[in-house]
Amino acid sequence: MRIVYLLGYLNLNYAFRFYFRSMKTLNSPKEFYGRTIYVSNHPSSFMDPLMVAGLRRPIVFFLVRSDIFKPLLRPFLWAAHSLPIYRQQDGVDTKEKNEQVFRRCIKILAGGRNLLIFGEGFTDDVFIRRLKPIKKGPARIGFTALEKWNWEKKLYIAGVGNNYSDPNYLGGSVIVSTSDKILLNDYKDLYLENPAKAILEVTKEIENKIKEQIVHVEDAKMAPTHEKITRLTRMGLHPIDRDSEIDLKVRLEYSQKLANWMNMEENLEKTLEIQKDVELYFNELVEKQIPERCVYQASIQRLSGAKQIFFLIAMLIPALVGFMHCLIPYLLVKYFVEKSFSRKVFWSSVKLLLGMVAMALFNMPFIWLFHDFWYPSWILAIGYYLFIPFFGYTAYMYVRNIKSLKNKIHALKFDLKPIIEKRQKLIQKIKETIPVA
Repeated sequence: MRIVYLLGYLNLNYAFRFYFRSMKTLNSPKEFYGRTIYVSNHPSSFMDPLMVAGLRRPIVFFLVRSDIFKPLLRPFLWAAHSLPIYRQQDGVDTKEKNEQVFRRCIKILAGGRNLLIFGEGFTDDVFIRRLKPIKKGPARIGFTALEKWNWEKKLYIAGVGNNYSDPNYLGGSVIVSTSDKILLNDYKDLYLENPAKAILEVTKEIENKIKEQIVHVEDAKMAPTHEKITRLTRMGLHPIDRDSEIDLKVRLEYSQKLANWMNMEENLEKTLEIQKDVELYFNELVEKQIPERCVYQASIQRLSGAKQIFFLIAMLIPALVGFMHCLIPYLLVKYFVEKSFSRKVFWSSVKLLLGMVAMALFNMPFIWLFHDFWYPSWILAIGYYLFIPFFGYTAYMYVRNIKSLKNKIHALKFDLKPIIEKRQKLIQKIKETIPVA
């Protein structure tokens, strides 16, 4: 295990605890090695390899887009187990370059280690719960390796699904689910007879296995409707409009069942009918600038900002400490990332990594300041330093609670009873129409 990969593996879980409210792995392999090609979905760019490598035990080597292998970054990426994959738009002899990379992949697999490949090839600019077609590269690498080994070594391939509530929302959730492994050697006879057919069949099987690990809405146009239905039932993965008392795995399974029902052609007419009513309801909320959460809270109890007011009073001092320690590095990282990356899909993961480094470096002098001016104990000084992220998180939540209080005050300006009645009728219709709702 190379140094950057090791440091990331040891430290990322600490950072994840602040970024995600809850994390879960399903069917995660218990071994570090295993000669397996893991093929993952790719909904959130740089965040995906962090999740798959950081939350699971297997040590993996990544195949990532070649255009990030800048001269200054090459040593870092090498130390992080990254290998470049070349695309047509990179303006090089992609076939020859990729052949060299594939030979390195085969060498890695021969040593019993694992590969991680993002089979979709690219990430959508807008986060969406669906899987794009899987490319044939992982199967080709696997069969090429088996040919080179004369089929004497076992080689496996498995699907990995990253399920985010929303990768751009601090305080959301994530589930990383791994499929059962496919023994690629079982396709030997088919491959020797018809290599193209064997590659196509394995690619299709791994695509199906990844779909089983995630929420997959077949028609991208229906994805917003799926999300809004789960927000109304509060049974899905949405970071805000969800019932946190329900286990994350249960909510994933509900979202999957709902998506599978919507994907069935015979349910299209019913889905379109629900879609129309759902859009009318949410359009009214957007027009009046009322969050769905406020309507839900008003439907079960009197809408009140008492919780937010109590938090703002009780957490004022810790939040001020958090602003002191974290506001400057936060603003610098935010400015740099948003100016450097035109695609928002990269922002959350890069901010997480750079923010972790920037805040650690910015606050390091406070170890000596604590020791020299507050209390002469290095143990307490280091303890205070390690506790700074908690202050930073409190400061972030302080701002969020101010926004939440403003939303509630705004919502109280309206007569919410008609909206609540529409919401209740809509939920009833959803339950009557959709068996899994």
